[in-house]
Amino acid sequence: MAYLLGVTLFALAILISVSLHEAGHMLTAKAFGMKVTRYFVGFGPTLWSFKRGETEYGIKGIPLGGFCKIVGMTPQDDDVDPADEPRAMWRYPVWKRTIVMSAGSITHFALALVTLWIIAVTAGLPNPNFPTTEAQVRQEPAVIQLTDCVVPENAARACTAADPASPAAQAQLRDGDRITAVNGTPVATYGDLLTTLRGLKPGETAQIAYVRDGQSATATATLAQTQRPPLDDPKGTVGPVAALGVGLVPSTPTRIEYGPVAAFGATADFTGDMAVNTFEALQRIPQKIPALWTAITGGERDVDTPISVVGASRLGGEAVENNAWLLFFMLFVSLNFFIGVFNLLPLLPLDGGHIAIAWFERARSWVYARLRRPDPGRVDYLKLMPFTYAVILIGGAFTLLTITADVVNPITIFSR
Repeated sequence: MAYLLGVTLFALAILISVSLHEAGHMLTAKAFGMKVTRYFVGFGPTLWSFKRGETEYGIKGIPLGGFCKIVGMTPQDDDVDPADEPRAMWRYPVWKRTIVMSAGSITHFALALVTLWIIAVTAGLPNPNFPTTEAQVRQEPAVIQLTDCVVPENAARACTAADPASPAAQAQLRDGDRITAVNGTPVATYGDLLTTLRGLKPGETAQIAYVRDGQSATATATLAQTQRPPLDDPKGTVGPVAALGVGLVPSTPTRIEYGPVAAFGATADFTGDMAVNTFEALQRIPQKIPALWTAITGGERDVDTPISVVGASRLGGEAVENNAWLLFFMLFVSLNFFIGVFNLLPLLPLDGGHIAIAWFERARSWVYARLRRPDPGRVDYLKLMPFTYAVILIGGAFTLLTITADVVNPITIFSR
């Protein structure tokens, strides 16, 4: 039940975001005097509507987005009433059209930023200094966290009754103990601990020196066996190694909470990192298509492959099911930011395509004026229709591919 609630809540959050996107277009267009005839949430048959002023507002039967109709978005629109010609969108200055067309993405960015600010004040944002790479992890002090067991194979999975117990737990070590030596060999970092353990054999007895609450002590542990690749070659051949049954407790906090004022700067910094990651993700999309096909045809799903709204909603359901509300809202932030950036790509029929054409017209007119040649006028959108259809076809195929992968082989965060 909690899972279904989470899926529904996340899908509703996406619908609200997209509806606000269209509201951004509508409100800015109205503010500049453009005529907006329709604003609807959803597509398909009309379930309910009313008219206020010159705009009809309503709800459609298929809750998969929304739309607003601005009169005369292009010079080729053939449904403009002669009386509305002076208010046709294409007649307005390029800067006004740019604001109107970018208002949708700005709305998504605003939603992401406000949510991030609230998270920064209430729960904290990810610590940028938190160790994430293997090299950074190995430089951390050897402060341990006990595992429930030692998994014999080289795999990340939950413990079973058949798995050997953690040698560290059997030796009465505790979470937060800092290991300082193994069999007399000094240990300063977590990397030192791993290197020292790799020099021992499974089943061998090890003398563990540690510090707990400022007091030094020793313990004796009989090392278990697991399978791991060489430390200097993570993709190398897996072989049997000794295991103590511990993980690392990082010395830096995973999240940092901020005051209301400091949260603005932290939100800006985090958004900058998110922008870089988003552009890198967009660049990786073409090379991830084969991985999506592999996931659909029975292969393992790569967690770095793109997801659809369906996949995002499923992850939102998992977050609610596991009471991970922070993850739920971070997913909401990431999705809004991604949609905002994607929608500004200079491709028709995206808003970024309309903006790019508007500024191309402006630049071309400026150049022709300097050359004392007649203004070539507006771009003929009809000539761009083949390219637009190609973008729609490719985008539709990609969307279908991601939705299929999210249905038959979804990415999961928590084991269910």
